[in-house]
Amino acid sequence: MGEQHTVKFPQEVIAEYAALGIDLAALFSAGHLGSRMGVQIVEASADRVVGTMPVEGNTQPYGLLHGGASAVLAETLASVGAMLHGGISKIAVGVDLNCTHHRGVRSGLVTGVATPVHRGRSSATYEIVITDETDKRVCTARLTCMLKDAPAG
Repeated sequence: MGEQHTVKFPQEVIAEYAALGIDLAALFSAGHLGSRMGVQIVEASADRVVGTMPVEGNTQPYGLLHGGASAVLAETLASVGAMLHGGISKIAVGVDLNCTHHRGVRSGLVTGVATPVHRGRSSATYEIVITDETDKRVCTARLTCMLKDAPAG
């Protein structure tokens, strides 16, 4: 979990944030909770955000991936997509998260892919599909974020 990795951002997004002196990778990281859970964002754009999370350390008492862990992965990925959609003048705030858990997973790595369902001026909705290492669907989630004006400065 402690190893470094590089997130793939579109070049125009990197340039936009670099011009403002903003560390893009830190800004769009998994945050403290995501980091504790081992979430790693692999690819990020407003059109598609991909991330992984280990099952180990994120299980419930029966040894299965915890539904709340799937929710953390889903909300993290979709929030990054919404932030990238909103751009530097907006912040994304989750207002509705729905998760349907299809199957249990006991080990390995799960991968989430967030893609937009709706991208407007004041809200963005993403569908997140989480799969196991055999590409079987574990969870389908949907997150809607409100896009608020970023604080000045």
